[in-house]
Amino acid sequence: MAAAGLELRGVRKTYGSLVAVNDLDMAVRPGEVFGFVGSNGAGKTTTMRIVLGTLIPDRGDVLWDGSPIGFEVRRRIGYMPEERGLYPKMRIGEQLMYLAELHGATRAAASGAVTRLLERFQLKERVRDELQKLSHGNQQRVQLAAALVFDPLMLVLDEPFAGLDPEALDSMSDVLRERAQSGIPVIFSSHQLDVVERICDRVGIIQKGRLVACGTIDELRGGGPKQIWVDAPAAPQGWTGTLRGARVVRSDGSRVLIELDASTDDQEVLRAALATGPVREFGPYLPSLLDVFREAMIESTDSVAS
Repeated sequence: MAAAGLELRGVRKTYGSLVAVNDLDMAVRPGEVFGFVGSNGAGKTTTMRIVLGTLIPDRGDVLWDGSPIGFEVRRRIGYMPEERGLYPKMRIGEQLMYLAELHGATRAAASGAVTRLLERFQLKERVRDELQKLSHGNQQRVQLAAALVFDPLMLVLDEPFAGLDPEALDSMSDVLRERAQSGIPVIFSSHQLDVVERICDRVGIIQKGRLVACGTIDELRGGGPKQIWVDAPAAPQGWTGTLRGARVVRSDGSRVLIELDASTDDQEVLRAALATGPVREFGPYLPSLLDVFREAMIESTDSVAS
């Protein structure tokens, strides 16, 4: 089956008076790693379960390659739940074989995939161990292997990096990037925004069931006013006071973060800084995904209140 993408159109899910997903429009492209972030209860897990078919939306469409998603596609979605979804007393190798065949793999294909994945995750020697005897990080590796073992058409992962040490995190991140490069869509939720920022092609921010921001990291960063860092160690206190359309929003010793109006030329700021003496730093401030996330939360809250 050729590479395809996922699309949600006007998806809504309520529980009584609680609106869990609110007319959500979202797309994950073939070969893309899509980070899905939001506060607890924002609607991330509900959305994923609607994609998987374990929840039925009140209205809206879930499309695969432009057509309504069906059982054969959903059967080949690799899913990793936030909670442990495997059998703690079952041997790792047997468990992965069972899950691969359950998703339609032949026994020969399943056996080869289990061997490759356990080697990749450095668990080959633990193939006959019960899952419960592994460390948390290794259990997470097995959980990801279970999502990959049947050659999925798409990966849907709920908090896959929770509790991992840096080595395990890097290993799992590399695997997700490789799978995306093979052409499949990868969507995962995470509260670890530094990881999302590092490995995702695009990020969607959800609040109260609505997608309040979506785009590449650079696109999300570009929505606010221009800010620049300036470090002029010889400058007197308040040296920026004569600059039109500029205000200091943060100070760190001689280093200041200056926000500029749209009409203000940053070269005016540089000339003013050089007039005080040497300039050790002059460059744009690039907000982190955490900064972008906080700003999106504030803006969406303000828009609802108004």
